[in-house]
Amino acid sequence: MNRLFILLKDNLRYFKNDTLSGMTVALALIPEAIAFAFVAGVTPLLSLQTAVVVVLVASVFTGRPGMISASTAAIAIVLAPLVAEYGLEYLFATVVLMGIIQVVLGITKLGKFTSIIPHSVVLGFLNGLAIVIFLAQWHQFQVDTTVVVNGIETIVTAWLPMIDMGIMLGFVFLTMAIIYYFPKFTKAVPSSLVAIGVVTVVSIFLVKFDIYHLITVEHFAKGKLVGALPGFHIPSLTVSLEMLRVIFPYAFIASLVGLAEAALTLRVIDDMTETKGNVNREFFAQGIANFVNGFTGGMGGAAMIGQSIVNIESGGRTRWSGVVAGISLLLFILFAGPLINAIPLASLIGLMFMVVVSTFKWESLKYGHGIPKQDYVVIAIVSLVTVFADLATAVIVGVLLSTVMFAWEKGKRMEVHTSIDKKGTKVYDVFGIVFFGSTVNFKDVFDVKSDPDTIVLDLTHARIMDFSALEAIDSVTKKYALAGKKFTVTNPGKGCKVLLDNAKNITSISIK
Repeated sequence: MNRLFILLKDNLRYFKNDTLSGMTVALALIPEAIAFAFVAGVTPLLSLQTAVVVVLVASVFTGRPGMISASTAAIAIVLAPLVAEYGLEYLFATVVLMGIIQVVLGITKLGKFTSIIPHSVVLGFLNGLAIVIFLAQWHQFQVDTTVVVNGIETIVTAWLPMIDMGIMLGFVFLTMAIIYYFPKFTKAVPSSLVAIGVVTVVSIFLVKFDIYHLITVEHFAKGKLVGALPGFHIPSLTVSLEMLRVIFPYAFIASLVGLAEAALTLRVIDDMTETKGNVNREFFAQGIANFVNGFTGGMGGAAMIGQSIVNIESGGRTRWSGVVAGISLLLFILFAGPLINAIPLASLIGLMFMVVVSTFKWESLKYGHGIPKQDYVVIAIVSLVTVFADLATAVIVGVLLSTVMFAWEKGKRMEVHTSIDKKGTKVYDVFGIVFFGSTVNFKDVFDVKSDPDTIVLDLTHARIMDFSALEAIDSVTKKYALAGKKFTVTNPGKGCKVLLDNAKNITSISIK
């Protein structure tokens, strides 16, 4: 009976904490979801509805209770070119396909392969993402103006007038200052929400006294944001090879980016809570969320590191916190439309700049000689590929580059000691790993012309790892055979012997 009472008391405590943390997350999601709409080139309502659907569905199926998923800057950046060129219907179809790819990756349990992503790749990924988000904000400081050149009207993009630019930058810095300093006083209310609220009130005051006419969410959306429930919508496209040719690259890249963010966020939450999440189940949850989101007219989403941290620090530990966040956000959309419409664009830019500051890993610039040079190279290249190509390509390039560098370094560490025994046999004693990265050095150590008639390769201190190693040993064996000399392999370890035995029908290697 006492155990039942304690269990009930703990559940009530979790219920209370998760409810409060979910409401906090919902408040913090509003400005970020609207800001991501600017990045993707969609309406704020569409981004907000995306956040509602993704956070609700992902929270139900998640493999990491406490994680928050919604519309994100990374997905918005990947899909923005698609929206600009092909429109919303292609976006919805892409999000559906993105969800299917993620579900397949979750079911096939490929999430375990995220553990091979080196930390240097993660740093480069985050740094590159921060730079991309930063660069994406500057077109908000530009306006299209019509000029007449040789009697022909031409639309030219130019920077805002100096006074307007100064006022707008002032609001941006005010937003950033509040977000940075407010948590030093209290963390009871999300600092981003306080910043957006303060700047909105100030901007309304300036507009009322005709001091400045600030661009707001309403101006960006070209109409008032009227709250509405997400509705079922089948993309108005004819399924064809041409359509799939257009959407598949975007869906594939976005799915990998989303899963990379999920894996990184899961690592962070695992460390914070000292528990273990299920990465494959989380991939499945992300896929289901995006699949549903595509059929409700959404822009796609992923795990949010920042909001997940807010949720955990606010006491959220179960799926209920995500469910509350989704329901609360939906209520805000339905009943707080006038307040959302009045949010100034400058405050959202300030918020995105703070996302940049928190996303960029500044410590990567301070490591100095504390990390190997090749890791610096990986961080720099991954960051550049992220900026000039895309996030998924950057991760793939980073993993491949790290693998090649690892193989190169391992290959250089192989040593070979030689000796002549009492019978006049020359013994090559190998220390290290023989694999594709060390086979060139391995072949070069043998002196076929000068060696005696009997040679032994001692593998007591060595490991044979792959087919390249077998080919290298076989190549040396044949060279000695052509020279009329006997070459024998001795003392292979258990794993090496199995590898050599399996290859005895395709090689000339003699084992003693």
